[in-house]
Amino acid sequence: MRYLVLGGTRSGKSAHAESLLAATDRPRYLATGAVDVDEAWGARVDAHRVRRGEHFLTIETQDPAAEMRLDPESPVLIDDLGSWVTSLLDAAKAWDDPAATITDAVDDLCSAIADHVADVVVVSPEVGMSVVAPTPVGRRFADEIGSVNNRVAQVCEIVQLVVAGRVLDLPAPSATLSAESAPDDAEQTRTPLVPVPVAPFPEAISPSASFVGAALPDGVDAEVFPAIDPPSPDVADAARARQLTLTKPPGALGLLEDLGVWISACQDQCPPHRITAPAVAVFAGDHGVAQDGVSAFPPEVTAQMVANIAAGGAAVNVLARRAGARVHVFDMSVKADVPGADAATTAYKVRNGSGDLRTGDAMTIAEARKSLAAGRAIADRLVDSGADLLIAGDMGIGNTTPAAVLIGTIADREPVVVVGRGTGIDDATWIRKTAAIRDGMRYGRRFRNEPLALLAAVGGPDLAAMAGFYAQAALRRTPVLIDGVVTSAAALVAEQLAPGASAWWRAGHRSTEPAHAFALSSLGLDPIVDMSMRLGEGTGALTALPIVSSAVDVLIDMATFADAGVSDGG
Repeated sequence: MRYLVLGGTRSGKSAHAESLLAATDRPRYLATGAVDVDEAWGARVDAHRVRRGEHFLTIETQDPAAEMRLDPESPVLIDDLGSWVTSLLDAAKAWDDPAATITDAVDDLCSAIADHVADVVVVSPEVGMSVVAPTPVGRRFADEIGSVNNRVAQVCEIVQLVVAGRVLDLPAPSATLSAESAPDDAEQTRTPLVPVPVAPFPEAISPSASFVGAALPDGVDAEVFPAIDPPSPDVADAARARQLTLTKPPGALGLLEDLGVWISACQDQCPPHRITAPAVAVFAGDHGVAQDGVSAFPPEVTAQMVANIAAGGAAVNVLARRAGARVHVFDMSVKADVPGADAATTAYKVRNGSGDLRTGDAMTIAEARKSLAAGRAIADRLVDSGADLLIAGDMGIGNTTPAAVLIGTIADREPVVVVGRGTGIDDATWIRKTAAIRDGMRYGRRFRNEPLALLAAVGGPDLAAMAGFYAQAALRRTPVLIDGVVTSAAALVAEQLAPGASAWWRAGHRSTEPAHAFALSSLGLDPIVDMSMRLGEGTGALTALPIVSSAVDVLIDMATFADAGVSDGG
């Protein structure tokens, strides 16, 4: 992710910029300013070094673009462009030469920022908020830094302004009416155009968790979880009490109030802090049963869709950008090679496709343990990177069949009532799918109370990884939004592995798959939305995410009766 942080002198912009990379591994701090200007300046530089501590690797350079290209996979903070532009103008002897230009260096820096693999944070003074002398030299500097900020903003997903330590997210530029499109009739009354701020795609809000270099854990004791503590009951009581003080009748906001209380309890604070870094992990895998036509799509679509998600073109990506979430996709057991798969996508791969659940051979116990461990490791990496709410998504042709087997087994339902239409199957395919679920449940029922063995018999690495992901999120005291039928099947297993974990979850939606309602009932969860969705990928949970964020905003921003001077009717 690429950030441009603007601010005036002593605004707190550098401290904020450093905080954006606080959760990353060994970020590089590219200091562009001279250190021997005078004693006061040296003291300021020393103070910045002390604040950064040993977390940052400090590099003094006048060529940040070159330094970025030396290590493109390390997060980098450039502080700041004002000093860098000054040095460029000095070197070009451009202060009193209008023909002299620094365009090539600016182009090079923008290219390096755009191409950098890891996170980039750039600090720069905002024109008009820093001390600039009203002289020809001062005007040249203001012109150049304004132009540079504009150029750098074009290659950054997020531009923020820091004023008195307060951070403002700046909207993307709005479209304006061009001269060519204006009416020709000079006598026509024209209504002035009022630009409507367009929020930047919030996919950039979430901090980046790096999975490059990750490796599949050995899985030893992956199914063993300590006792799960619930979200704080005391904070939940405090949040309910605060709801009663807000300028509305008690309970008037319905589910929004309950969600606000839940997030407060999960965060152990009231009011809660805003949800700023939600993350989605999509777990992909093929299933042997799909070879016999239980889906409307052929199995090779799984690998193609994983590539589509990785490229940002799937529904989960679109909804995540709008909701402010970062999407990661993991090939747990895709049978075919994923086109263009990178190391992060395949870092936790357990096997090429699952076995046949109809014979109880989805995977081995060892593979089930490794899959659980992978899901736990993914949750840990996301939480350690700063994620404050997690969502699991699924991708796999035929995966609603093992999901229905797991739900039917754990919820003790008959095969015919849990089978659904999945991707939109016809009657003949529905009959084959029902038979497959029946055969799978015949094996699964003997392991109903043995979650690890159940996953090995009729699940798959993707479902097992999801189960580990959910249980670990609860262990890490991080709220989760459950998606559709496939992820809910994994959640049922996770609740068996780590009893009490479901207190950290809420159901994003209810899908049209019959088994989903049974799973939610068994978990004691009510859906936030019910929009007849059945896609999976995490889309239902992402649709509900803005509602959860709004619930948090109500607790934070809504005035109390006392603050507003409104009678509470008591």
